[in-house]
Order: sequence, then structure tokens, then C-alpha cells
Amino acid sequence: MLKNDQRNLMRQDTAGAATASSPNDRTAMAKLRTQLALDRTTLAWIRTTLTFATFGFGMVGFFRTLRERSVTPESVHLHENAIRFGVALIILGTVATILAGVSHWLTLRRLRRNKAVVLTQWPLSITIAMLLAVVGLALLYSLFSR
Repeated sequence: MLKNDQRNLMRQDTAGAATASSPNDRTAMAKLRTQLALDRTTLAWIRTTLTFATFGFGMVGFFRTLRERSVTPESVHLHENAIRFGVALIILGTVATILAGVSHWLTLRRLRRNKAVVLTQWPLSITIAMLLAVVGLALLYSLFSR
């Protein structure tokens, strides 16, 4: 919900569209739009990390049923690697959620203090993509290095 001062910034013109009347109002509205964009980005990270965890749990469950149906050295080996990969996805998802929350909080704090918002050289998306690639390569190596 919008705060009272944010609601007061919005004026209705003759067509019914919200407008800002002064430069200060436009700056406040820009900050509000930025905050809402940050909220959407954080929610997207939450969806992504939940997908990581769900996929991790799904892999463990699938390979567990495969192992129960046929107890062979190959199925045991696949099950062990699936557990490793599933746990790695769950940990990666948890770490990404924490980092997204911290990034969101720090950016909002900078906005509230009227400081410039800085772009990092290693955004969270690239960091998580690289970690996921490393985890995937390590598990592929352990799968085929028998």
C-alpha cells in the first residue's frame, strides 16, 4: 500500500491519469517506481529460488524411486549424485534468496538517503549463474568419473 505522503503526490488530471505537479513530486514518484521495480525483481528471485529447491527435491525423489525399483551399483551411484545435486540446488536457492534480500534492502536504504544507486560489476544474476554452472560441472564430473 502507498503511504499517505505518496498518495498525496499523485494528482488526477482531467483525463483521470495520475500526474505529478512539481519537480519534487516527480522525483518522489520516480523513487516510488524504482521501489516497486525492486519489489518485482525480489519477487522474481524468490520464484527462481523456489524453483531451484523444488527441482532439487524432485530429483532426489525421482532417483529414490529409481533406486527402490532396481538396486544396482549404477542406480545407487545415480541416487547419491542426485542427492548431492539436489542439496546443492537447495543451498544455492537459499543463498540466492538471502543475497537478493540484502541487495534489495541496501538499494532501498540508498534511495531513502538520497544517495546514488550503484550498479555492481557482478550482479546477483551472473553470480548465481556461475555458481550453478560450477555445481553442474562438478556433479557431471562426479557422475562420469567412475
